[in-house]
Amino acid sequence: MPAGLRFFAALATLCLAASPLFAQVAPQYPDYPSETPKAFQAPTAGMDFERRDVMIAMRDGVKLHTVILVPKGAKHAGIVLTRTPYNANVLTQNTPSVHLATSLFGYDNAVESIVPQGYIRVVQDIRGKYGSEGDYVMNRPVHGPLNPTPVDDSTDCYDSIDWLVKNVPETNGRVATIGISYDGFEPLMSLYHPHPALKAAVPMNPMVDGWRGDDWFHNGAFRQQNMPYIYEQTATRSNEAHWLSSDFDDYDMYMHAGSAGELGKERNLEQIGFWKKVTEHPAYDNFWSGQAVDQLLAKEPLTVPTMLVHSLWDQEDIYGAMAVYKALAPKDPQHTKLWLVMGPWHHGQEIEEASTLGAIKFRSDTGLYFRENILAPFLAHYLQDEAPPMHVPPVSAFETGTNRWQQLNTWPSGCEKGCTPKPMKMYLQAGGKLTSAQPASTDAFDEFVSDPAKPVPFRARPSQPIGYAANLSWVRWLVDDQREFTGRTDVLSYTSDVLTAPMKISGEPIANLIASTTGTDADWVVKLIDVYPAEVAGQPEMGGYQLAVAMDILRGRYREGFTEAKPIAANTPLTYRFVLPNTNHVFLPGHRVMVQVQSSWFPLYDRNPQTFVPNIFFAKPEDYRKQTERVYHAPGQESFVELPLVAAGK
Repeated sequence: MPAGLRFFAALATLCLAASPLFAQVAPQYPDYPSETPKAFQAPTAGMDFERRDVMIAMRDGVKLHTVILVPKGAKHAGIVLTRTPYNANVLTQNTPSVHLATSLFGYDNAVESIVPQGYIRVVQDIRGKYGSEGDYVMNRPVHGPLNPTPVDDSTDCYDSIDWLVKNVPETNGRVATIGISYDGFEPLMSLYHPHPALKAAVPMNPMVDGWRGDDWFHNGAFRQQNMPYIYEQTATRSNEAHWLSSDFDDYDMYMHAGSAGELGKERNLEQIGFWKKVTEHPAYDNFWSGQAVDQLLAKEPLTVPTMLVHSLWDQEDIYGAMAVYKALAPKDPQHTKLWLVMGPWHHGQEIEEASTLGAIKFRSDTGLYFRENILAPFLAHYLQDEAPPMHVPPVSAFETGTNRWQQLNTWPSGCEKGCTPKPMKMYLQAGGKLTSAQPASTDAFDEFVSDPAKPVPFRARPSQPIGYAANLSWVRWLVDDQREFTGRTDVLSYTSDVLTAPMKISGEPIANLIASTTGTDADWVVKLIDVYPAEVAGQPEMGGYQLAVAMDILRGRYREGFTEAKPIAANTPLTYRFVLPNTNHVFLPGHRVMVQVQSSWFPLYDRNPQTFVPNIFFAKPEDYRKQTERVYHAPGQESFVELPLVAAGK
């Protein structure tokens, strides 16, 4: 061997001897043993529960990591099951403690409804995440055209319940599924061909339809600030790969990249299967509609008592729960299988302290009320052997503005007496007016210049990333004061006279714009806003506050239908009609109603180039062009927002 090679061979031997791998196989020194035991036994003294970590085999042999927390002395106890992609160990080891209530992490754990009743708490890593085997697929579709395998989240849930009721001797064989967001998607999957032991399901803020109005798109506009979630959730089994930020202000980061597709390239997202699917399916084709959970469950019988929980200011999944309710309500005319809860919350706030949201105060802890007076009796009725009676109405709806809970039979009914909301059109008028009278002015339109180089922020800058860390304010952006945008020249504002009587709306407001653009594509954002009086007694900082009650976006290329993108005829007044999220709100006397219209909502949603391109994900810098947008309010070309009005005194 040449001398040079002998040197490198000797060096390699020394490096190997010093490497961690070599140290693992090297013998211990018997006269100086390791201080770490080969198998440490955790203490159990004073524990009020037993923790069991098991691997449960699915029908295809894949094993799922499952944590079972059994209260001390439990007998004939019901099981509360959560299936999660967010680490079962973390959700069951918030604070190492001898007490079960302290061990449960806040996410998904409505402890006031679970721990005092002595239920067995089970949290499971879904297929392909953290301690579970198998391949991960985002919101894995059920077996069929989109999933050729014989397994999906519904079969995994079925198999897990089957194992639990046969192998946990302390249970009475009654199981409820519960979860929030992605974990709320899982209880919906448990309803698809459910196991006989499944006695109740509680989907809270569930992911239901990622294109229509939940995580990935809203009416075709891409929610690009969710790109870090896609990256971290899918790149590795245990979320070890972290998104790299380049700017403190997300507005700057997304602007510098240009298109969402270009930013995806910069962050190597093209390695990730789900990202490829998102960019290849920008329209509402079979890929999206074929896995929409509301459409899936609409074809199935409703046999399991289900409580859907919806947040009126859900900044992530404001579409899902209400879409499922709309699909399932006709299957339950006698109100024996379906319940709906609507609270004044952000995404998941129902299991937290919820007396306020941002600057808005509700005069009581609405989350605690839900957990103690709605969720707890529901679970007790279906999980306990004696089935204690419950007096939970079919619909529990918090009425914002007046800040009170309502007990309703159906939604939208608007009031305890069963009154049906009646549509009332609030017309956009010349001079920035908003009235219930049809336009009569010959001043036919208002216009503004929409410049992709200066898109309208969706909230006051600096724009923070999506997240739940203590220093982030993502959870409250839907209740941000909208005055930040009223004075912009690329935002149109229309305001009513001061109300002299309360005005109650319950249901989905509908935006109906007659608008034109000098380009061949455009986005339309419509906001319905409650404008507070100039001065508010007892809370002076709320003087003039502009509270968004409902707002959403429509990508203009889908004006004629969601399944196919079409160019917009330039300089032609056309109708853009789309629903806004459900609301249950009273505009109080002294307040005013406002409607804002704009053509960008950045960086939450990607910029529309405003010139038609086949796929906006891959728009080039030269495609982004300044355009003039017109909103019409002349006789025969009326723009309005249709409000689901409940008659006064109801």
